Amino acid sequence: MTTTETPKTVLAPTRGARFTGAAANYIDERTSISGLVKELGRKIFPDHWSFMLGEVALYSFIVILLTGTFLTFFFQASMADVTYAGSYIPLKGVDMSAAMNSTLNISFDIRGGLLMRQVHHWAALLFVASIGLHMLRIYFTGAFRKPRELNWLIGFVLFVLAMAEGFTGYSLPDDLLSGNGLRIIDGLVKGLPVIGTWTSYLLFGGEFPGTAIVGRLYTLHILLLPAILVAALGIHLVLLVINKHTQFAGPGKTNDNVVGVPIMPVFAAKAGGFFFIVFGVIVLIASFFTINPIWTYGPYDPSPVSAGTQPDWYIGFADGALRLVPSDWGFMIGPWTFSLNIVAPVLVLGLFIVAVAIYPFIEGWVTGDKREHHIADRPRNAPTRTAIGAAGVTFYAVLWAAASSDLIATHFGLTIEGVITTLQYLLIFGPIVAYLVTKRICLGLMKKDREIALHGYESGRIVRLPGGEYIEVHEQLSDYERWRLISYDDYKPLMLRPDAKGRISVTERLRAAMSNWFFEDRIAPVTRAELEQAHHSGHGAIEAAPESEPAQLH
Repeated sequence: MTTTETPKTVLAPTRGARFTGAAANYIDERTSISGLVKELGRKIFPDHWSFMLGEVALYSFIVILLTGTFLTFFFQASMADVTYAGSYIPLKGVDMSAAMNSTLNISFDIRGGLLMRQVHHWAALLFVASIGLHMLRIYFTGAFRKPRELNWLIGFVLFVLAMAEGFTGYSLPDDLLSGNGLRIIDGLVKGLPVIGTWTSYLLFGGEFPGTAIVGRLYTLHILLLPAILVAALGIHLVLLVINKHTQFAGPGKTNDNVVGVPIMPVFAAKAGGFFFIVFGVIVLIASFFTINPIWTYGPYDPSPVSAGTQPDWYIGFADGALRLVPSDWGFMIGPWTFSLNIVAPVLVLGLFIVAVAIYPFIEGWVTGDKREHHIADRPRNAPTRTAIGAAGVTFYAVLWAAASSDLIATHFGLTIEGVITTLQYLLIFGPIVAYLVTKRICLGLMKKDREIALHGYESGRIVRLPGGEYIEVHEQLSDYERWRLISYDDYKPLMLRPDAKGRISVTERLRAAMSNWFFEDRIAPVTRAELEQAHHSGHGAIEAAPESEPAQLH
């Protein structure tokens, strides 16, 4: 008996498919891009929710580029005087700059213009905020350690560039609010000794407000800063692929093994959906919540300055620093005036920014840790680092609050002097208190983890032993839960060691002193011997008692 098979129908590739395949082969033969795509596709991406903060920053930046491209076609970066003749009646016939006039036209006369302006502004705020939160997650989990010190530095540069991008864009409309912000910058620059006045003239093209500041800020905003930002972002992502992601401790997760989902196709699909969610949320916020309504402020005029003139939140720390410095600080040397009320905030903020940028290198030098780290720390297990971070956040928060000192005074019926004095004390003592309290909390949590790892959780079930003693039966942890509590490195202060000539340098003494301070009051992780001893002593008393003897009290 013979059987016959039905011949399969083979469809010839269409002309479009043949063209696409030929084009792909042509590009691949000259760029070898398929190997790169395959390698990237195999990269594993951790699935912890905190890694989404970096994604939010990236997607917000994409939204900024898309909406900024739209706005570029209609904005005129000129300070030439014009008379407004648009559709917003309250300002019709008012003299203003061409920049202000074009911004009003975008808002009221260009279809979809107001929505694009608001989406652009909200995306910029979210971009800076998500980078800041992403850096806090990196810092408090120790993800900046070797081999990621350079990537931390690049990420911090991205944060500074994002703030610069936001400020230059915020200043472009030449309205009353942005003009007052530029006036603060002008005063800050002029307060610098020797070079201040000349720098201000160079920046503004003459005496403030000059005739060139909007055009120069526009060039920075749409060309120079975005180019540097895109380049830095590209390097950041390349280093991310090379160094791998950090991940939180868990089953199968080691320094050499990342647990998660591959970029292609799983993560790529999730990332695409998440991008549209972020985009949609930004559009939704922009649709319902007005931001930067320049038509209510009007064109810039130096006379109507009042309470409530604040920059966007991310620049508030600089404005707050200027408000908290005593106004009578200063002296003269010859013809030059040294305004310490300007110089001091600039120096303090500069030192603060530099300290944040190079912190990974400082910690690596203090601890002497040269190993690679791919497992993220629990913040409690690095109490000194966590306490330093809390102190830094408190310092930033007080400066940020000081930028709204006038609003705090007017809204709560307080004197502006009282608000400023209170914030001055908080700026000095707040970080100290935050450091001490945070470190004590971390050490307390570590002690609690140690107790739980050795004896388990309190169950609330009381047992009476044959001798009349009452004890509480503890619920024991699973191996994974116990391992999560005790799996962290135990660092010790560096020892002073003489060099080949038997001398101990001042640098080594300083390093040893800082190392001792960094690791003082540390809580050592539970050892295997302690676990075995706790296991036997915890169960032996109950197991030795007869079944009928103990009385259980609930």
